[in-house]
Amino acid sequence: MVVIPGGGFEILAIDLEGTEACDWLTSHGITCVLLKYRVPSKPYDWHCNCRPHNFALSVSSLQDVQRTMRLVRFHAAQWDVDPHKVGVLGFSAGGFLVAEISTNFDRHLYAPVDAADKESARPDFAMPIYPGHLTKGDGKLNPNVPVSSKTPPTFLVQAEDDYVDGVNQSLVYYTALAKARVPAEMHLYARGGHAFGLRATANPITGWPRLAEVWLRTIGILHR
Repeated sequence: MVVIPGGGFEILAIDLEGTEACDWLTSHGITCVLLKYRVPSKPYDWHCNCRPHNFALSVSSLQDVQRTMRLVRFHAAQWDVDPHKVGVLGFSAGGFLVAEISTNFDRHLYAPVDAADKESARPDFAMPIYPGHLTKGDGKLNPNVPVSSKTPPTFLVQAEDDYVDGVNQSLVYYTALAKARVPAEMHLYARGGHAFGLRATANPITGWPRLAEVWLRTIGILHR
């Protein structure tokens, strides 16, 4: 699993949405690759929805995700991973990058570096958690995430009281997945806010990793 932390495209929440996610994944026997990707220079207001509607600004981050996916597959034998079970898990801004790589894996955003770049960048499954930037709130899907039948199976989680990115981010993306007949599972919770990660709270949303584990078994990533 390639883990993509959030941070508003200014910083990386490398523990809350990075190392802690890897601790969870590795406890279930999943090899974890934590991605430290490039972010645009400040100043940048992640609430203005500027970045995702200007594809040029997202290129460096998406390049890093594409390159990582290809490197993982290229080194699959060496790292003892299944090249046909390489997924992506991302939070907030990282959740947007999950959607980007799920829908832009065939775009050639950088010149080939070595033999690794002959590998596919398409995830075999995708998990955007409280993603942002998938819609401006107008009910329309961000055109930079062109969902198609080739988009991988997807697992979504968001809180209805997320007032940073808003629950419509997941709703609009899920609707697009359903129209394209992409297998998808979405879980919405009444409370949880934004950036809850995997840390224990008094809210039921804390249990989302267990639902994710069931889903991973359902799609054949984890053994039943």
